[in-house]
Amino acid sequence: MAKKALEEGQPPKKKSRLKWFLLILFFLILMGGGAAGAWVFLLGGDLPDFLQRGRERLAPSAPAASSAPAGPVGNSIPLPVFVVNLADPLGQRFIQLSLEAEVANDQVAQELQRNMARIRDSLIMLLSSKSYADVATTESKIMLKSEIIDRLNGILGPGKVYQVFITDMKVQ
Repeated sequence: MAKKALEEGQPPKKKSRLKWFLLILFFLILMGGGAAGAWVFLLGGDLPDFLQRGRERLAPSAPAASSAPAGPVGNSIPLPVFVVNLADPLGQRFIQLSLEAEVANDQVAQELQRNMARIRDSLIMLLSSKSYADVATTESKIMLKSEIIDRLNGILGPGKVYQVFITDMKVQ
């Protein structure tokens, strides 16, 4: 073919070296990435500094300060299970909720038991005012916990309930 091109006065076609260069470069990058992955994950090697800094930057930051006051941990008191219809237009959704309340001391725990009827009434009213959208997301569950703490402290006195833990929650 080259002889034919020379005879006709056309220069011969050059073989594309760029294609081979890019193919080899891609292969080397692929092999380097595979070797680095094997080093880190299979052999347990440490990441190089520049990769470690990137991992730290992408890692989730420390959570904000919790709503519980700093200091000693109080007593954890289980509350009865709440089964309440949600504020659904068709009335077909309900929530089943189990809670534990962290209180300041034994005296507050006894006060909580004495006021259980008021507490149940307040929490049933709160839960029945919620729709499915109000309890479906993580943010809404955090808001619900905050509202429950406010209701309990409204009955027992300010600062007596530190935290509320949702131990079981079903929404249908």
